[in-house]
Amino acid sequence: MEADCAESKKDFKHKIGISKKESKETTYWLRMSARTNAEKIEECRKLWQEAHELTLIFSSIINRTNIS
Repeated sequence: MEADCAESKKDFKHKIGISKKESKETTYWLRMSARTNAEKIEECRKLWQEAHELTLIFSSIINRTNIS
């Protein structure tokens, strides 16, 4: 939602970059959670995959945005 209301292409790219960082951080914490909660490993793996896919999507958006 935040990126959709960006004031410029540069602002859009910046906000997508923040989303990418947040999704990467989420994958880290899900990995740590899976290591400490054996009974939740499968759930963490599914959520990790979704967060990883979002990271790839955000990366693609950033790469396709023609702003330095």
